[in-house]
Amino acid sequence: MSTPGHGHHRGTPALLAALALVLAACGETGGTAAQGGGDTSAAGATSITLYTCASDSTVQPVLQAFQKSNPTTHVDLFRAPTGQLNARVASDVRSGGLRADVVWACDPLTQQAWVDQKLVGGWVPPGATAIPEQYRTEDYVGVALLYMVAVSRDKAPAPQAWSDLTGAAYRGAIAVPDPSVAASALGALGWFAAAPDYGVGFYRSLKADGAVQVSTPDDVTTGVAQGRYKAGITIANSAYAAKEAGSPVAVTWPKPGAIAIYGPVALARRARNAAAAKKFISYLVSRPGQDVLAKGGSYPTLPGVQGPEVPADAPVVQPDWSTIAAQRTSMLADYQQVFAG
Repeated sequence: MSTPGHGHHRGTPALLAALALVLAACGETGGTAAQGGGDTSAAGATSITLYTCASDSTVQPVLQAFQKSNPTTHVDLFRAPTGQLNARVASDVRSGGLRADVVWACDPLTQQAWVDQKLVGGWVPPGATAIPEQYRTEDYVGVALLYMVAVSRDKAPAPQAWSDLTGAAYRGAIAVPDPSVAASALGALGWFAAAPDYGVGFYRSLKADGAVQVSTPDDVTTGVAQGRYKAGITIANSAYAAKEAGSPVAVTWPKPGAIAIYGPVALARRARNAAAAKKFISYLVSRPGQDVLAKGGSYPTLPGVQGPEVPADAPVVQPDWSTIAAQRTSMLADYQQVFAG
């Protein structure tokens, strides 16, 4: 298992920037500019702008709780899938500079690209030291996790290991998300490609057994829930939501482990209200902020905070993000040869 910490994420800036333009983090839906709650007419009120790809169901409870405890700070929200978020950031840069004070990404590669462009970074809150080292660098800190897991139809056997997905039980009826679309799927590809017993050959075996590539993890979950596929690779939030909604699916965390993808938050280097922006980031990593995230259905990064369901002794593995950044082009090319056409 590889667990990158401080000093990682030193991939080629141009490569990372190019990567950022194609990533669309999983579970994201259409982008909107929206206002957080709060009263800007209050005496001494300040305003900060948050850019994020996290879902509304994740972000809104956090904004409401933060602004309740910080009534003089108003948070303006721009939320969009990663690709649209990159377009917004690029547009800002062309027209005078980043307009966000805080940027909350859905994967570390996208955030690192903005660090390399000198748009964000250079500060993390003192409370970040409570977050496990593999979920932070000196420029940003992870506040929420996605876990890549397996989802299967109730009548199909639940895969106990990732390798089980290449078995006859799922032949012609398995779905995988596209790593050129979903950040979580790219993280999964990166982990499988580096794992000694898997490699890109794992995907080759899946394809030989009739696996179908769909766009996002949510598409995998929907396809399995509707019976188009017997099993697939998706994110835990999506799979559990389908199960709770009554879909006939099972969720498993296959050995050697569910693949953890973290969503990092960074301070803009030219934040217009740095003090308020730092207060917001500090809140996100604090116990109260992590509690709100967990209650909203996100997996928190702070140890000891009770988030959504995690099976007892569920195994978890960590992608080596610096390796993924360095090898992304060749890795995706190898993968796309498997699923071409």
